[in-house]
Amino acid sequence: MSTGNPRATLAAACVVGPLMTLVVTGPSVAVPDIGADLHSSLAAAQWVVDGYMLTASSSLAAMGSLADRIGHRRMFTWGMAFFAFWMTVSGLANSILLLDVSRAVAGFGSGAALASITAILAQSFDGAARAKAFGLFGTFLGAGLAFGPMFGGALVNLGGWRSVFLVLAAVSALVLLSTPLLPRSEPHRGPRFDWTGTFAFGFGVALFVLALVEGPGRGWTDPVVLGSAVGCLVLMAAFVAVERRTEHPMFDLGLFARPQFLAVCLVPLVLAFSFVALVIVLPPYLTSTSGMSAFRIGLVLLLLTGPSLVMPAITGVLAQKVSQRVLFVVLLCFSAVGAAWLAMVDAGASTAAPAGPLLFLGIGYGISLGILDGAAVSAVEPERMGMAAGMFNTVRLASDAVSMAGLGTLVTALTKSALDSGAVSGYPGGAEALTSRALQGGLTEAAGSLPAGEVRDRAVHAVTDAYASGLHTTLWIVAAACAVSAVVVFSLLSGAKPSGDAPAEATDNPSTASPEPASAH
Repeated sequence: MSTGNPRATLAAACVVGPLMTLVVTGPSVAVPDIGADLHSSLAAAQWVVDGYMLTASSSLAAMGSLADRIGHRRMFTWGMAFFAFWMTVSGLANSILLLDVSRAVAGFGSGAALASITAILAQSFDGAARAKAFGLFGTFLGAGLAFGPMFGGALVNLGGWRSVFLVLAAVSALVLLSTPLLPRSEPHRGPRFDWTGTFAFGFGVALFVLALVEGPGRGWTDPVVLGSAVGCLVLMAAFVAVERRTEHPMFDLGLFARPQFLAVCLVPLVLAFSFVALVIVLPPYLTSTSGMSAFRIGLVLLLLTGPSLVMPAITGVLAQKVSQRVLFVVLLCFSAVGAAWLAMVDAGASTAAPAGPLLFLGIGYGISLGILDGAAVSAVEPERMGMAAGMFNTVRLASDAVSMAGLGTLVTALTKSALDSGAVSGYPGGAEALTSRALQGGLTEAAGSLPAGEVRDRAVHAVTDAYASGLHTTLWIVAAACAVSAVVVFSLLSGAKPSGDAPAEATDNPSTASPEPASAH
């Protein structure tokens, strides 16, 4: 293996890491402008984010295995070039279909690049230097998550929504210039990869998300929606059967029988709805109900994402003195209080009104970034830590993809059920069309086609009230889920006993394990 240039490797990693979070959080604030420019349906606009997240999350494990077999630098180069090309296509797309497809295809390149760069970083450093390198890498990941909405909002205001994708493509192309400086490893085959299980799981999740996104528009009894739901159940059943019989499974399902590991996997599932999905759901809501610009929305969301920069370091210190189960309960309580508090903020309130709840939600998620990876691998014996990390990150990323579709679907359904259809009957496209535009952040523009005066004001108020009702009810459900999860996680960790092979301190203190970060968050 060639050693390459460690500093260039670290620099590349610290650009690629936040780049792969910016590509999710940045475009989220551009969705209202995309919907208005490309005249998309609500479901089609949702796929701008959901499609990318789905392919990136489902391909991560497979791309990592392929990188081992063909060489990490080669896979990284291919992944970045592929990603840059399809981001360029996204920026130049003249239809919502082409934008959705190009974003989804780009996710495969993202998975390849992220899986490869973490392996390359581990090869380039040893001992204390490796820990510092991954610590810096994690800090830049947090920066991408924190500043992504503001970055996207600034670009939308300056150059329109297309500039978001074109800037990401340009940065990716520049990163490609560093590849000759990266270490080159010899390919090795290793154990046979579980392709059947990987495809069954990936396509099963994809069909589930398809059903969630298309259900509100097509109707839940539509053949496409029903077929997707049935296909998901069949593939997931096949996945379980395959994993039980495969010699080297993608998932060792027996790990879910361990209370510690089950608790650790439950936390990101809940946080995906209380944090990740909100980054996608809040921008169109704030645009439609408060008339905020993309840049202002980015600043507001910084209250939600900003704590990700500082809380992991603070949590690392607290983890030396406070038990794992206490930290988990605290972060879930922060999330529950934040969601409930946000549910009480009226539509059109001042910018300062959501500051408190957004900070609570961000602190809860920030705490999780400091302990989840360590807790996942400390729940198993050392020789199974790699599988535990892979399973945990697959669960986490799949949860993110499902939450984005699921929370959006719930808000949509509740908004439509709360709408006074008579108040918006004068809209040319009817209540369904006006609601769809509002849920994409285009209420002001859509209402402009109504006669000025009482008719327009009544329609805008009706849609705003329904939208607020839909989001608030959803937030109360999320708050309840966080509260219940806090009780379940505390119970699981209190009753758990370390296995004979696992470290005795794993149940209460994950800080003893020092795994290398393997995820995009």
